[in-house]
Amino acid sequence: QVQLVESGGGVVQAGGSLRLSCAASGRTFSGYVMGWFRQAPGKEREFVSRINWSSGRTYYVDSVEGRFTISRDNAKNTVYLQMNSLKPEDTAVYYCAASSRVLSPAKSDYGYWGQGTQVTVSS
Repeated sequence: QVQLVESGGGVVQAGGSLRLSCAASGRTFSGYVMGWFRQAPGKEREFVSRINWSSGRTYYVDSVEGRFTISRDNAKNTVYLQMNSLKPEDTAVYYCAASSRVLSPAKSDYGYWGQGTQVTVSS
């Protein structure tokens, strides 16, 4: 049974940092892309970042480029999202997801999702 379990969310002041973790289990993800998405109240779930588990190639949405860093630890089967210089508009529930489609996966290509972790940035 595939499981993605996020952790590391919390409340932080603007300008602060948080590191989210996504512990993956139940299968080998070496041929997958791991993504982070977020959903703010009243808004659609949006893409934040992704990493190719095998190559380590990363991609970010413009709004977080230079502030967020995605990485993975093969030994721990865990993906991280380091978030620096946080802004109130980063407030959302953050979700980890996995896609077997490697080239430019759409949100619908992500077949596995975690339960989410809340990030709140106060001004």
